[in-house]
Amino acid sequence: MIYKGYEAVVTFDDEADLFHGEVINTRDVITFQGKSVKSLRTEFRKSVDDYLEFCKSRGEEPEKPFSGKLVLRIAPDLHRAVALKARLAGRSLNAFIAERLAAECRQA
Repeated sequence: MIYKGYEAVVTFDDEADLFHGEVINTRDVITFQGKSVKSLRTEFRKSVDDYLEFCKSRGEEPEKPFSGKLVLRIAPDLHRAVALKARLAGRSLNAFIAERLAAECRQA
């Protein structure tokens, strides 16, 4: 589920007969729950809205969903090898790594 750019995953607790959800694309913790799909969607939206209002009331910027920027630390030898592979493929280092990561995620 996605609302205002915040994406959530949901699990079902069979014993409690309850859906539990958590926003996954931010470091802040935003959770919600519901007995039905309809109530789950409503609670998800309310939780995101409550989070945004809470941040506003404190004068803080809410944690935004992931920006798409990633700082990666790797060994210099690996950096060199990946840069060479990217160049041989005629791709920028960024494009090469992004394509490889996307392919890996499609396999999962």
